[in-house]
Amino acid sequence: MPEVTSLSAVTLATADMAAATSFYEALGFERIYGGPQAGFTSYRAGQSYLNLIAAETGSGFWGRAIFYVDDVDAFHANAIKAGLTPEFEPRDAPWRERYFHIVDPDGHELSFARPLARE
Repeated sequence: MPEVTSLSAVTLATADMAAATSFYEALGFERIYGGPQAGFTSYRAGQSYLNLIAAETGSGFWGRAIFYVDDVDAFHANAIKAGLTPEFEPRDAPWRERYFHIVDPDGHELSFARPLARE
């Protein structure tokens, strides 16, 4: 049975990236990607990450929790076997992770991922 190995990141939606980045940087978060004018910003949070994604006010999108798993494809297959409906098949992302998303019964988006090997 595939298993979750860690919480990689939490991604929060923001309607005002400049205000959000100012807030998190004032708290001492180290920015590693993006910034006040970006559509996506990432901060180091210990061994994990805090991400901000630009979203329109009232869109209903709060963000997502991202979990690392030992085998993305097996985790996806297990979800299908359990009768769940992931949003898409596992895919390789330009940010060097293999991942897929699924939405829980309350509408929370979950991402299951694994870093891809460096070349």
